[in-house]
Amino acid sequence: MGNQVLEVAVETARAAGGILLSEFDRPVTISYKGEVDLVTQADRRSEAAIVGRLRTHFPKHAIVAEEGSGQKGDGRHRWIVDPLDGTTNFAHGYPCFAVSIGFEEDGELVVGVIYQPITKELFTASRGEGAYLNEKQIRVSSIAHLSTSLLATGFPSTKRARNPNIHYYWNFTLRSHGVRRDGSAALDLASVACGRFDGFWEFGLHPWDTAAGVLLVREAGGLVTNFSGQHYRPGDYETLASNGHIHAELRQAGADVQQQIVDGLELPQKSSAPGGE
Repeated sequence: MGNQVLEVAVETARAAGGILLSEFDRPVTISYKGEVDLVTQADRRSEAAIVGRLRTHFPKHAIVAEEGSGQKGDGRHRWIVDPLDGTTNFAHGYPCFAVSIGFEEDGELVVGVIYQPITKELFTASRGEGAYLNEKQIRVSSIAHLSTSLLATGFPSTKRARNPNIHYYWNFTLRSHGVRRDGSAALDLASVACGRFDGFWEFGLHPWDTAAGVLLVREAGGLVTNFSGQHYRPGDYETLASNGHIHAELRQAGADVQQQIVDGLELPQKSSAPGGE
């Protein structure tokens, strides 16, 4: 089934990406799922196309999709779909967004596909077979120290005041070459997999945000855990991905921030890391 699953995932991601491109230059139709959590017509059209294709090819498989049009399945096979990761970017005309499709078998990630329709970059991974960008194998970076690394993170659109990440952002910015925030967890993880970023962290991500990207990072030779070092599963509250070389430093930095929060947010004032972004 593996090859067929990957082929269908790739075809489906490309088709959904075509829909996003067709919508990108039109006036955006926006509605809200909460005070600031928006959804566009493009999200819905893309998800309908993805779910329709997956149902046709695999009618017994479960589908979990961000906008809620999935289906129950046989309990062994599950698709995890984000039809438009980076909706806020899309709505503002910022060309950083992607289609993300992951597939689990018996609870284990086995296929991941992320497609960026603007750049036409197609990231693919199959368990045990490596990770690829436009059919060329990719590997995580060889950067050995946090002080010389480039990191990525993201912030939630809802419940912002309850999210601790601004404190982590401050700390990691001072300890690294810099931190980027592009608004698409799927693309951030793909960038770790291909060595553009050396690490990524975020809190409160949904399974559809990370399923495909996590497999990409692991198949490219990287690590994905929580800040305690435990194996990450899509939907866990803490996401910590890296090239593996800087993982211990990232975890220690995270532990330092947590202690600072406990002690009353005594944030660091200086850093020994090289300056400039």
